[in-house]
Amino acid sequence: MPDSTQPAHTVPVNLGPRSYRVDVGSGLLKTLGAVANEKFGNRANCVVITDSNVGPLYAEAALESLRVAGKRPVLITVPAGEASKSLLTAQTVCSEMARVGMDRKSFAIALGGGVIGDLGGFCASIYQRGIPYIQVPTTVLSQVDSSVGGKTGVNLPDAKNMVGNFHQPAHVLADVDTLASLHKREWNEGFAEIIKHACIRDASMLPLIDQVAAGGGDLASLIRWNIAIKAAVVEEDEFETLGVRALLNFGHTLGHAIEASAGYGTLLHGEAISLGLRAAALLSVELSTLSVGDAERIVELLRHFDLPVQLSADFETEELLRIARMDKKFEQGKIRFVLLSALGSAHVSHDVTEEHFREVIALMREPV
Repeated sequence: MPDSTQPAHTVPVNLGPRSYRVDVGSGLLKTLGAVANEKFGNRANCVVITDSNVGPLYAEAALESLRVAGKRPVLITVPAGEASKSLLTAQTVCSEMARVGMDRKSFAIALGGGVIGDLGGFCASIYQRGIPYIQVPTTVLSQVDSSVGGKTGVNLPDAKNMVGNFHQPAHVLADVDTLASLHKREWNEGFAEIIKHACIRDASMLPLIDQVAAGGGDLASLIRWNIAIKAAVVEEDEFETLGVRALLNFGHTLGHAIEASAGYGTLLHGEAISLGLRAAALLSVELSTLSVGDAERIVELLRHFDLPVQLSADFETEELLRIARMDKKFEQGKIRFVLLSALGSAHVSHDVTEEHFREVIALMREPV
C-alpha cells in the first residue's frame, strides 16, 4: 500500500448552514479533540461509536485526544461487520447513550468504516431528535464515499439502506494513516467506489488509479480527488431530488441486490458493487453510447484490485430481481438506472427493464 505523509488538506462541502469541511492527511486522529472544541465549544459529553475491529486500534487515541481537549467521552463498541448496520444495533447504541447520560448538548463521533459511519450518523440523527456528530472514517471506502454527504441509515434484512436520514456531519477527519491497518480485501473494496467516481464524473482520474494499483501514486491526492467529486455532487443535489446525486448509484442497483442476496457480510460492499459496475457497464453498451473498449477498461480496473467481475451461479436471477424491486431506485414499478454515455459521463435512464436485468445477469455468469 502506498505511504502518505502529506499534511492535511481541506475539501469544503458547501451546503449553506449545513456546510462543513473534510480534512485529509496523515496524523489527523490526534486533532480530533481540537476539532471538537472548534465545532462544539463547551459541549463536553460525547460518545465514540466504533466496532470490535477498529476500537482496539484507534479508540484510545481518539478518546485521549478528546480528554486532553476537556471532553468527557464514552466508548460504545458494536460487533464488526455489516450485520451491525441494523435497527436492533441502533436501538442498542441509543440505549447505551441514554444510560450514560447523553443529552441534547452531547455529540457523537463515528470512528470506523462505512458501517460505523452510517450507523453512528443514524443514531446521532435520531437520538434526542438529533445531535451533531463527527465522521472519522478509517477505510478507503468510507473516506472516499460514505463519510461525505450526510446519508445515514441501517439495513432491513432484504433491503440495504432502507431506513435512514439525511444528517450532515459537523466535520470529517480522513486520516490516511488508519488505512495501513486494512487487510488487502478491505483495502481493495474501496476502489470500487473510486472507479465509480471516475466513471461518472472524471475519467482523467484513471491514470492515478492505475498508479496506486501498481503500488505507487499519491494515495492522499487520490482520496482528496474522490472526496471533491462526492462533495460537488452533494452540493448540487443534497437531498437527491434533482437526479444529480442519483448518479452516485452507478453500479449500485444490482450491486445492492447481490450484497443482500449473498447475506450481509458474505460479500464486502465494494465487492458487490464491483459486480454491479460491470453489469451497469454492459447495459451502458447496449442501451447507451458507452464503447465496448470503455466497458472493458472498467473491468480491467476492477481486476487490478482483485474485485469480482463474474457472478456466481449461487445467485438466482429471480431472487436478485425480487430484492432489487425493493430498492429505493425502483419507483412505481420503473427502474431508475444509471448508465454511462462515455467514461466520465453518466445519466439516469428509465429505459432499463426487468428483462434487461435478466439478460445482463446471464451475461455476468459467463467467464470474462
